[in-house]
Amino acid sequence: MSGREGGKKKPLKAPKKQSKEMDEDDMAFKQKQKEEQKAMDALKAKASGKGPLCGSGIKKSGKK
Repeated sequence: MSGREGGKKKPLKAPKKQSKEMDEDDMAFKQKQKEEQKAMDALKAKASGKGPLCGSGIKKSGKK
């Protein structure tokens, strides 16, 4: 029995990920995602400048 057996064991090293080469489909998909993200950011900026969506005005209580 050695002293190291009872302690925490080191995790195994994960193999290094190989850099996969992108083909045209992957590149087109990434480009499309970037464009959609830019459009969403623009819409968010545009929507944040406005007030509330429903213009109901003053809320009335149920009392008369």
